[in-house]
Amino acid sequence: MSLSKQQLLDFLEELDKELEREITVVAVGGTAMTLHNAKASTIDVDFTIPAQDYSEFDRVLKIIPHGFKVDAWNNGMVFSQDLPDDYLEKSKPVRTKMKKMKLRILDPLDIIVTKIGRLHGRDKEDIATCIKKFRITPEQIKKRAKQVVYVGREENYEINLNHVIKNFF
Repeated sequence: MSLSKQQLLDFLEELDKELEREITVVAVGGTAMTLHNAKASTIDVDFTIPAQDYSEFDRVLKIIPHGFKVDAWNNGMVFSQDLPDDYLEKSKPVRTKMKKMKLRILDPLDIIVTKIGRLHGRDKEDIATCIKKFRITPEQIKKRAKQVVYVGREENYEINLNHVIKNFF
């Protein structure tokens, strides 16, 4: 099941109604690309959430039926990458009707460096889209990638990074 931007926002508004306090969530991956209007929809819903807000998000996620996959990582972790501490300030706020949930979208450069770690078919398409739409340079990617901590075999991330630089520019 694919989710459009409006469906994503409708889902988040339902979660917002159940929140007991203000929290911040940062859309990542295809979710971020959909909210950036870089793709029409996303197959799953992905967020990274500041540590102090993670448990509250998880609590309301469990009580709102949704019927699709939602992945949430803690404090700048996305898939198997740990983003630099400035990921939150580099993210962009989204204007919504929500009262307690502050929605942000991961910066396009951070979308790319997190997708490099996995580099499946959809990831390659998303990277190409971000590079084109947001005019990302190889130098920007290399510089940001050096700031990312890859959880796993670091050589794999370096191989994937070199593949992206060689084949996308």
